[in-house]
Order: sequence, then C-alpha cells, then structure tokens
Amino acid sequence: MRTVAVLAYSGMSPFHLSVPTLVFGRMGIEGGGTSPYRVVVCAEHPGILTTPAGFDLVVHHGLDAFERADLVVIPSWEQHMPLPDAVRTALRTAHARGATIVGLCLGAWAIAASGLADGREITTHWAGAVDLARTFPAVDVRADTLWSDLGDVITSAGVAAALDCCLHIVRGHHGSAAATELARALVTAPHRSGSQAQYIPVAVPQAADDDPIERAMVWARTHLGDPIDLDGWAMVALMSRRTFTRHFRERTGSSPQQWLLQQRTDRARLLLESTDDTMDRIAADTGFGTAVSLRHHFHRILGTSPAAHRAMFKAPTPHRELLPTTR
Repeated sequence: MRTVAVLAYSGMSPFHLSVPTLVFGRMGIEGGGTSPYRVVVCAEHPGILTTPAGFDLVVHHGLDAFERADLVVIPSWEQHMPLPDAVRTALRTAHARGATIVGLCLGAWAIAASGLADGREITTHWAGAVDLARTFPAVDVRADTLWSDLGDVITSAGVAAALDCCLHIVRGHHGSAAATELARALVTAPHRSGSQAQYIPVAVPQAADDDPIERAMVWARTHLGDPIDLDGWAMVALMSRRTFTRHFRERTGSSPQQWLLQQRTDRARLLLESTDDTMDRIAADTGFGTAVSLRHHFHRILGTSPAAHRAMFKAPTPHRELLPTTR
C-alpha cells in the first residue's frame, strides 16, 4: 500500500482538495471498494483551515506526513503566494528520499518555487502558464498539454485534467483495468492522453447526434482490429479527407492517426492485463497487425514492452480447487 500525502492550506478550494482524495482514497465513492493507497491530508500548521466555500477544514497532520509518503500531492496553490521555507524543505527532502512529487493545476507553482523543476518541463492551467513562466524563467512551462510525467515530478492542468493525471498515476501503479474501473465509479473518461490539448475551441453540436466526428470516433473504437484508412474513415463522417482531418484536430487536439494509435495502444494494454492471448492475437485484435508492430508502438508510447507490462499488471488466474470425484 502506497501512502499519499496531500498538502492543504488556508484559502484552498475544497474542490481541488477533493480530486486526489477521490482518486487515491476513493473517499465518497459508494461501493468503491478498498483503496490500495493510504491518503493523509496535512498542512504546514495543522488545525482549522479556512476555505472560500463557506466552511472550514480540520487538518490533523503536519508536514511530517511527507517523511512517510510515496506520493506528495500539491492539489493547488495561489499565484505569487510565497512558498514557506518549511514546505520547500519538506518537498525537497521527500523528493531526495524518492517520493514522487505531484502538482495539480496551480500546484505546479509550488513545485516551481521549490526548485525541483529548474531546467525541466512542467504543465499547469493554461490561464496561469504565462505568469508562471515569467516568474520562474528556469522552468519550461507547457500550457498545451493535460499532464506531464517526468517520473519523479508529475504536473497537470485544471481540475478535470487533474482527474486524468491522478488516474494516469493509478494506471501506472495498478494497470489499465484498475484505472478503468475507478474511472467508471467517478463517471469520467477512463483515459485521456497527457499530450491532448487543454483548450479545444470547438462548437457544441446543436443535437447530440449531430456530431460527425464523435460518430467517426465511436465507429473507429468498434473497428480497432480492422484496417482503417483515412479516406474510408472520413467517409463515416461524410467528409473529405482534408475536412475530416481539420475538424478532427479541432475536436480532439490531435490528428486522426495519433488518436487512433493511442486507442489501439490502450486496448492492447487492457488485453494484456485481462487475457492470456498471444502477442500475435492481441496485435491482430487491436489493428497493429503483427507482434513486431505492437512491440514497437507499445514501447514508443509507454516506454516498456508488452511482455513487461503483462508481467507487472496481469491479474492472477483464480485458483480452482480440485473436487473429489464421485463414483
């Protein structure tokens, strides 16, 4: 069981605080099951913390919670609010010990102020990205991605992207099946790639069924094992190839080919975890064609091999007791 220390402070929105406690602690999720994480909410000065929501929070733990944490989460921060020396020291000490530091939304501000992101690339909410980059010129700030994972430091954009980021962490620890089950309980998308754009200027269709790009996306998900050429895919949306590509990027923030490759990789992850199918069979069922192609794209996108992923996340086969035979 991993321990997650979540930092709270006076003036923090409870909504931001709820994201890591929901995902890692399953707090408030009816029938959510037992969490594989132990979540501890802490503060520089434990006690009563005010919130802008009209109620207060009572926090019992101090920064010593960082000393035992596998994950240290900063759910938010106030722009230009100084980072207390005690918090900076606790963050850097936890990081040096091997804890993963996570900054959600403007929590990236605290990480930048700690110096842990100097010379590195982090993500934050698009509305605060320019100010963050100006204040901390040693940090490369991205405003065009949902989340960024450097291994030891993970950052995300706003609240919805914070959910995606935390589910990404769960997926890395416990596999796609566990993250998908949790996303279903939260009634949110099971997986959105960190490279997806934060802000996509797309008009809302007038009717639920008046979205040809969504129709094409649904069709592609049901035909992942089939060859999908761009011209035929565009015809599903009743568009030309060029128009389809343009509208698809406006709708999703990525090209059709990039989106399709991500969907096939996600399906392959799930099959590796939940079935005993061979690599050739999984490659065929997900549209990669051959095991060689599956291994190539899987490693390029996820940084590991299909076999290693299966070894880490494959659910054990239930033990079948032998019943005595009767004559």
